[in-house]
Amino acid sequence: MLNIQSKLPGVSTTIFTVMSKLAAEHNAINLSQGFPDYACDPNLVELVSKAMQDGFNQYAPMPGSTFLKETIAAKVENLYKVKYNPDTEITITAGGTQAIFTALAAIISAGDEVIIFEPAYDSYAPTIKLLGGLVKTYELAPPSYAIDWDMVKKLFTARTRMIILNSPQNPTGSILSADDMKALIKLVSGTDILILSDEVYEHLIYDGQQHQSVMLYPELKQRSFIVASFGKLLHATGWKLGYCLAPEKLTKEFRKVHQFNVFSVNSPMQQAIATYLQTPANYTGIAAFFQEKRDYFRSLLAESRLELLPCNGSYFQCASYRNISDEKDTDFSMRLIKEFGVATIPVSAFYQKGTDHKIIRFCFAKEHETLALAAEKLKNI
Repeated sequence: MLNIQSKLPGVSTTIFTVMSKLAAEHNAINLSQGFPDYACDPNLVELVSKAMQDGFNQYAPMPGSTFLKETIAAKVENLYKVKYNPDTEITITAGGTQAIFTALAAIISAGDEVIIFEPAYDSYAPTIKLLGGLVKTYELAPPSYAIDWDMVKKLFTARTRMIILNSPQNPTGSILSADDMKALIKLVSGTDILILSDEVYEHLIYDGQQHQSVMLYPELKQRSFIVASFGKLLHATGWKLGYCLAPEKLTKEFRKVHQFNVFSVNSPMQQAIATYLQTPANYTGIAAFFQEKRDYFRSLLAESRLELLPCNGSYFQCASYRNISDEKDTDFSMRLIKEFGVATIPVSAFYQKGTDHKIIRFCFAKEHETLALAAEKLKNI
């Protein structure tokens, strides 16, 4: 018998894998995992094929294709009026999660503390622990999931190394405001605390509101890694392409790790995406596209007994079932699959302590027919 000491003893198969597997077993409509059930733009697929035919089949440069990095720099400047140097401040990654892991690995040492806001994307805490860091958790509560920055300040110690932000937030659909960013500036001013800003849903902001990226605030930009995802932007989550924006000093540290855990990323897809993004309309219309889906899904669920929470961003809609059942959210979610044929995610899975507010999360990045069929089933609860 081999004696293996796990570095993540408390970690098992993710809730996303569990629920998707159950959905398949029970032939349930899968609104759990965050991926579309419709195709990405056929023109984009053709561009990938063309890139392969044009010979982009060998290693891309370690930091990423120059064409794609320059395209990202132009896109960022167009949207936010902020400049990043494509050679020294932009790195192409194998998806957003890899960028998150790499940024943490580049900075966090044993004993360093990282503040996260829960419910949180499930990769944050395990990665911090894997690196020997300590997770300092601030728990958000429904319905608004607002942050009390005075309470966040109380989590600061001499070992605080980083704060992880996520806006629009997965799983809650909440977004940070300009006041939030100003409060954060005040907290980190005069410190060496870094920020990892997970902005993979940056384009999915609704009702005319503006995405408050940390790059818009020079005091935050200078200390921040910003993570973005093409999977969310282009309806192609299986491609696993993203990027990291950071000042040159931070990018140097990021790339030291990146070159050894990934080295370089899918070459023909980089070429295709760079070409595709030359047309701004291919990314500027995504907010309206998903807002229409959000509004449609919410209108359908208005006839159910579920209580809908605000959704200001992302493609996730949270709902309370407190008026329906006192069950644990995990049990309620399992019952939805087995008895009603709809798969969701219990939001307690996004809290390390399993905090249960009787909230479940739906993904509405689905065809209208899928959402309508799911809603019909949910009305029967």
